[in-house]
Order: sequence, then C-alpha cells, then structure tokens
Amino acid sequence: MSEPDYEKLAEQIAQLRIDDVLAGTASTLASIAYAKLGACEREQAKRAIDALAAIVPLLEEGELRRDFGAALANLQVAFATNS
Repeated sequence: MSEPDYEKLAEQIAQLRIDDVLAGTASTLASIAYAKLGACEREQAKRAIDALAAIVPLLEEGELRRDFGAALANLQVAFATNS
C-alpha cells in the first residue's frame, strides 16, 4: 500500500468551494436530524437541528438557502410536537 499524496490532497482541498461544503454539511445534518427524530433520539436530533440552524444563514442567498430554511423549520416543528 502506498503512502497518501499529501500535496495532491492539499490541492484538492484548496479547490473546494466553501459554499459547496456548507451545502453538503447542511444536507447531512438535515438527514441525520430526521433520522434521529424517527429513532426518538431527541438530544442527538436537537444537536443536529441546532447545527443546521447555525449553517443555514451562511449559505448563499437563493433557492438552496430557502430549501434548507424550510427543512430547518420543518425539523423544528417536528421536534417541538414530538416532546
């Protein structure tokens, strides 16, 4: 097995757009929050919802921010009604 090419990895990381990373992270957090709510893991769901709430305002304005904002609102309502 060969050693990782750290220079190539660093170049790939440098090419990432922060907006893409934020969107991917928001998507992951929303999915986890829904799953944790379904599994009745309220503390984990709350942490995912809170993290998503921190990321949504950082997303570029537009359809993506609106979509994740709606998902966040739905998660908050689901969390509140399943207490």
